[in-house]
This record gives sequence, structure tokens and C-alpha cells, in this order.
Amino acid sequence: MILKVYKYGEKVLREKAAPVAMVTDELRALADDMLATMHKSRGVGLAAQQVGRLERMCVIDIPEGCDEPEDEAFNAPIQMPLMMWNPEIISSEGSQCDNEGCLSFPNVGGTLVRAAQVTAQYLDENNRPQMITARGYLARAIQHEVDHLNGILYIDHMSAVERLEYSAKLKKLAKQNGGTR
Repeated sequence: MILKVYKYGEKVLREKAAPVAMVTDELRALADDMLATMHKSRGVGLAAQQVGRLERMCVIDIPEGCDEPEDEAFNAPIQMPLMMWNPEIISSEGSQCDNEGCLSFPNVGGTLVRAAQVTAQYLDENNRPQMITARGYLARAIQHEVDHLNGILYIDHMSAVERLEYSAKLKKLAKQNGGTR
């Protein structure tokens, strides 16, 4: 089922997600719906808040060929799509600077600095603890989605100059969606 993607200005995007006690059939079905919604919207990641839910979960699906060859080779053992419950970034290193967008911010993009490599722990769909280390685009996606789960939006990481550049679009988008920034 395709779900509504909540946009900037809607209160739920600033709320912090609640940890999941156990991955249930209902949450697995929600993850499948989130993946379908994300794919239809041509995104690579989606957090629960973006579909109006407050469970600490996200989905990520990085297409092949999106990353630098060495990062793609490093990330190859990580199966896509990635469904994560209670994800936490436990370490990060290096930095990368690249363009970033978000399904909750149509027609707004920015250049952000994020860690080049992250290690994250999470529960998988079978309630098993997992730990992964990712680089490049996948590392960026994990950081972006974990931020969403903490009520942090990617525009919070933009430089003041970029925020100023997009201020009219952001103000209009916020007003269209309830006015909460």
C-alpha cells in the first residue's frame, strides 16, 4: 500500500520516534508499505515519521551504481533493501560533502557534510540484533534516516547561506503543511 509522505511543516517530522519493543507482523507490513511508498516516490530512504508514524524504524534501498566504486565494493555485503528497527549510530569517522534531498522537502536540496563511514546497530525483521559498517552514499542515507527518527531534519545541517537561499521555498512549504517549522 502506498502511504502519504508527510512534508515539511507537519508536526510529526519534528517528533522523536519511540523505540520498538519487538518487531511484529504489523511492523514488517509497515516496512513493506514504506518501501513501496519510497520506491514510488523515487527515494532511497524513508523514516516512520515521514509516513506519520512514531515507531523507531526506517527503510533504505540504495540502487547499484549510486556510489563510488570503492564504497560500493565496501558496502556490497549489506543486503538491500535494508529495514532497520531501533537504529543507532554507534561510531562515525571521516567526512564527506555531497548533495542531499528528502522526500519530505520537494524541490529543496542542499550540500551537507556528513560522516564518510558509520557503524550502526539495529534490530532486523526477525528481532535479531545487527551491526553494520557503511561508507559513502549508504552511510549518508543511514545518517539521514536516523536523524529523522530523532526529529532532526536535513535542513538543520545546511549552512546558514543555503538555508537563506531556500528560505522562501521552506516558508511556503511549511505554510502549506500546517506552518510548523
